[in-house]
Amino acid sequence: MAGERVLPATLSKEDAASAASEGKAPRTERGRKTLRSILDAAAIEFGEKGFHEASVSGITRRAGVALGSFYTYFDSKDAVFRALVRDMSDQVRDHVAPAIRAAPDQIAAERAGLREFIAFVRGHKEIYRIIDEAEFVDPESFHVHYATTAERIAARLKAGAARGEIRPDISEVHAWAIMGMNVFLGLRYGVWDADLGPDDVADSIAEMLARGIGTA
Repeated sequence: MAGERVLPATLSKEDAASAASEGKAPRTERGRKTLRSILDAAAIEFGEKGFHEASVSGITRRAGVALGSFYTYFDSKDAVFRALVRDMSDQVRDHVAPAIRAAPDQIAAERAGLREFIAFVRGHKEIYRIIDEAEFVDPESFHVHYATTAERIAARLKAGAARGEIRPDISEVHAWAIMGMNVFLGLRYGVWDADLGPDDVADSIAEMLARGIGTA
């Protein structure tokens, strides 16, 4: 259901290792579940209060873990924020990827990606505040988030062009344009107002991508 907040129960070993501060990766399934709980709580804490007003104690209260458990995995509030930006980016990727892979052609894939992104945003509205703050709190994470997203879009567009499903002169510019469009559509129809359903928005954009907006 669009707007439902669905979170993974735990982290893979690889994701846990990249999320935790250096040398603090959890070694057990229980530890990975605790790390997942801390990240989920941090998303709510930062999303509601912003980086500067959020606190480690607020995160641990929301997660239902001891303060010491936080420092078992993270060195600081800055460290968990950096991990959270990366985690939210990965969650978006993992949420939309199955629908994109299942699409019959490239226009349908872009429609599916946008549809699933808006649905994800409705259940994770804090993502916009967190990513926006990353530009100032941790510019590197901010850059990586958008650069890697654009790279994924560019790769699938080029694959679609190679299959003859979209124009052959597709470029990085097109990838960034689609990403920018999706970001602001998610803000308008995922965060600000849900007056149009994800399918309706995605249908309009799929038609625009297929036909353009010119009269010729």
